[in-house]
Amino acid sequence: MENNGNILNRIFGNSSRLTIWAGLTAGILLVVIEIIIGVQYGAADPAVWQICLLVFCFTALDVLFFVELFSVRKNAARIVLYSIDFALLLAVCSLTGNTYIAALYCVILTQLYINVGTFRVKIAVLVVSCVAFIVTISVGRIITYGVELSLEQIVSVVSGCVIGLIILAAHFVVINFLLAYHRTNQRLTAALKEAEDNRVRLEEAYKELSQTAVYEERNRIARDIHDNAGHSITAVIMQTEAAKLLIDTNPREAKAKMVSANIQAKNALNQMRESVHLLAGRDSSSTLKDELEETIASTMDGTDIKIRYDIDDVSLPYERRRFICNCLKELLANGMRHGGATAFYVELKSDGEEVSLTVSDNGSGLPSDFKEGFGLKGIREKAALLGGGIVSVSQPDEGLEVTVTIKLTGEDKDK
Repeated sequence: MENNGNILNRIFGNSSRLTIWAGLTAGILLVVIEIIIGVQYGAADPAVWQICLLVFCFTALDVLFFVELFSVRKNAARIVLYSIDFALLLAVCSLTGNTYIAALYCVILTQLYINVGTFRVKIAVLVVSCVAFIVTISVGRIITYGVELSLEQIVSVVSGCVIGLIILAAHFVVINFLLAYHRTNQRLTAALKEAEDNRVRLEEAYKELSQTAVYEERNRIARDIHDNAGHSITAVIMQTEAAKLLIDTNPREAKAKMVSANIQAKNALNQMRESVHLLAGRDSSSTLKDELEETIASTMDGTDIKIRYDIDDVSLPYERRRFICNCLKELLANGMRHGGATAFYVELKSDGEEVSLTVSDNGSGLPSDFKEGFGLKGIREKAALLGGGIVSVSQPDEGLEVTVTIKLTGEDKDK
């Protein structure tokens, strides 16, 4: 079926080309039928003027037919020419009384059916053609045999009309079926071509989106490395530099700086590992609770820091989970580095809509001239983007309690 459709498309191409091909074929048939009628009429030994009139009618039919095919485009002009065609057919039938007149009607009507758009108009054309055919046959036979017809002649006229009407009806059905098939095939071909074009465009769009998604993910990981691991490494450098300056004059303070630097280095290492896993296409299979407990364990490892905790097993999307983990690392590091804390209490709770991380310490608390640094400022801004916020409660020399709250799920405000 598809191959046949392709062959038809290559031959006809479109409706205009189909009209030309069908018109040329009909024109050839018109000439052939005229020759047959002319030969049969000439065998009856008509007068010279009758032969000349028949030749004139045939020539006029041929000229009008090809003028209609190649030159006329307006329906009003076509109707005028078709009226002249029917008058010429009446003249031919009057001269010859030939039964092939139905074939001439079919040839003329073929082009009309191709050019007429609506099916209702085609039905009207068929009805008018049938009436004109009956009139043509009747007038032609009366002119040939006279007004008074014998029973045999009447039967001949009636049978000729019936046969002609059957031919016209069959011609109507066949031509319009072929036209409907061709137009349906054209629509299907156009739809298939459009579907193929859409498929190609969708594939191209999908490739572009995939590449964009990859670039965005890489950029996000790069920002994550810069913001988190980069910050931790910077803190390590600062702590070790400060420890070098204090190691001779204040060994205890230098030790505290080294401990803090050790914690920051571990944090940076963990963050780098997570980023490498993401770049390799592997997401972390550990839960949020596992990651928080690992951070707590690594903080206490090799130090005198004590941390108690109460952590619920909360499921969060990756970005929110990563944010909570980074908050814990930042708050533990701040407590040890700035508040001199040696003990912490960590709590993670969820009420079904929000999740809150609370970190309390026994440090010196916030000074009266406290100014929010890079770490806390970053936490505050990110928490707001995730639908939450940060609250700090502190008394001088009585420690600090920081609670970070975010929504469990939802669209981030920066997206």
